[in-house]
Amino acid sequence: MVWTPLHAKIHRTMRSRHLFERNQRLLVAVSAGQDSLCLIKLLLDLQSKWGWDLAIAHCDHRWRSDSQANAHHVENLAKTWGTSFYLETANEPINSEAAARDWRYQALSAIAQANNYQYIVTGHTASDRAETLLYNLIRGTGADGLQALTWQRPLTASIMLVRPLLEITRIQTEQFCQEFKLPIWEDSTNQDLRYARNRIRQELIPYLRENFNPQVESALAQTAELLQAEVEYLEKAAQQLRQKALAIGDEEDSLTLLPLRLNRRVLQKAPLALQRRVMRQVLQQILTDAPGFEHIEKLTALIIAPNRSQTDPFPGGAIAKVEGDWICFK
Repeated sequence: MVWTPLHAKIHRTMRSRHLFERNQRLLVAVSAGQDSLCLIKLLLDLQSKWGWDLAIAHCDHRWRSDSQANAHHVENLAKTWGTSFYLETANEPINSEAAARDWRYQALSAIAQANNYQYIVTGHTASDRAETLLYNLIRGTGADGLQALTWQRPLTASIMLVRPLLEITRIQTEQFCQEFKLPIWEDSTNQDLRYARNRIRQELIPYLRENFNPQVESALAQTAELLQAEVEYLEKAAQQLRQKALAIGDEEDSLTLLPLRLNRRVLQKAPLALQRRVMRQVLQQILTDAPGFEHIEKLTALIIAPNRSQTDPFPGGAIAKVEGDWICFK
């Protein structure tokens, strides 16, 4: 086996970030694009050091005419490498990026649960992280959206999603594939500029790289990394504040039930950033859809509003009203 600087970097990253345990079962999502081929090659080469039991999973969205041939290509690679192979094919073509992502994670989770894999591993890179930051920034978001694509997150109680390549750019994965002559399957949809992410990848990132910062992808990925730690800290602080605001003079501690009361005096002592996060956490439990900026702002305004002030109905019909020291939901 040829040991490259990229092998050493990924090996160090997995140890320092505690991404995996030794002797675990890993299900690797492989599309046969350059990022996933780079990922599976690295994991196969590191397998002897970690004692992993590796398997390959491929999800066929059926949105390209060559998707079945793509799946067969991945299956043949799995046979060549002597790894187990799992294929999940959509019942109907999936044409939305968001729907495809949701279906893909559901499919991978089902395969992992049925076959006792503790980890699902994907080939997301620093380039993906940079693109996600820009995509969410353009749409409008807070720090949570800017730090999206984290190193790991639980998919179920027993399955962890892990992204070991978040410090590696797409240029590096391409060079790695070329060095080892890995058979990349070109996905034609990646060139389709009708998709916003493709326009960011094909037009915006190259423009920023040429005119502002040659290392823009790594710089944006580092920003996302810094924001991730700050978001984790703020979320925990907001959870503690929310519990304190719920607990004082109120036995109600379940946010899934109405009526619900929040103590305004407790919240008034907190910084605005934490006030907003508390209100978002409350609304996440009450609303069926994710709360928007306007929802959070009109609820936060009640912290210092005059007595008997109230909001107009939130989606679903709930109303928040000021009653003395309390914000009450009805």
